[in-house]
Amino acid sequence: MLNLRLETFGMKILAAFRLCLLCLFIGYLGIGCKQSSKEKVFTHSSSLRIVATTGIVGDAVKNIVLNKAEVNVLMGPGVDPHLYKASQKDLELLSKADVIFYNGLHLEGKMAEVLEKLKKQKKIVAIAEAIPVNKLIKVGENENLYDPHVWMDVSLWKYAVIECARVLQSIDTSNAAFYKQNLDNYLQALDSLDAYIETEIAKIPSIPRVLITAHDAFSYFSRRYHIEVKSLQGISTVAEFGLRDITNLVDFIVARKIKAVFMESFIPERSIRAVIEGCKAKNHEVKLGGVLFTDALGAEGTPEGTYIGMLKANVKTITDGLR
Repeated sequence: MLNLRLETFGMKILAAFRLCLLCLFIGYLGIGCKQSSKEKVFTHSSSLRIVATTGIVGDAVKNIVLNKAEVNVLMGPGVDPHLYKASQKDLELLSKADVIFYNGLHLEGKMAEVLEKLKKQKKIVAIAEAIPVNKLIKVGENENLYDPHVWMDVSLWKYAVIECARVLQSIDTSNAAFYKQNLDNYLQALDSLDAYIETEIAKIPSIPRVLITAHDAFSYFSRRYHIEVKSLQGISTVAEFGLRDITNLVDFIVARKIKAVFMESFIPERSIRAVIEGCKAKNHEVKLGGVLFTDALGAEGTPEGTYIGMLKANVKTITDGLR
């Protein structure tokens, strides 16, 4: 009798043990199914992570990748790339990036050391340095120093855009055909922009066709679209302008009877105001023709917030001011 009771008790324990194992197994299957399902979902965080230094470089990248990658731009509207220093947040973005695009040709002067260090760890591309050297404008006597404002000539900027696409196609092969199609479409848009600028600038009468700006960002624009350019500062805003620079520019404006000067979106107005006041002191009235976008795009969501929109806005401001 005792043996029968023990046997019955043992069977109950065994049944209970088997039930526990079954519950655990079912629970395990449930968890496993959830994990497997989650792994199959394509999330934005798993896409290519790209960082661009300037808005102009970022716009080139965005026109190639569209929605296939996450693109972060370090320098927003109104930011001077010549003087920009990377913040802690920037360093975090740079460290997480799969690829970093920057202009090069010493535009991002203060960030050179950071970018140089990162080259040992990840893909970093200076897109403007894809432009043939014989098409660049030298600065001073230094054989290795070139004007970095290449985007002001649309025909040159196409080299940089093509370099963006080439790099993206090589590191994200699954989307290579997509990037190629976007490149072809964008190059057509740039060709139209190039022709538009040439046509509009040619409408300005030759005598007042002189563009006066705060710093020398328009040399490529001048060469490509046949408009004379004079500026208060050199190619970089790092160097301060002085009284002699103001005097020389004032004398030039008065002698040529120029009626309008232009300021830039990221440079304090005081520089051009000093020129206007200097002309006034010599009994020559010169007006502020408007604000131009040079080293930085306009606000996001506005026409000037894109490369094409920025240059079209500049052309309208210049032609309205000089005509």
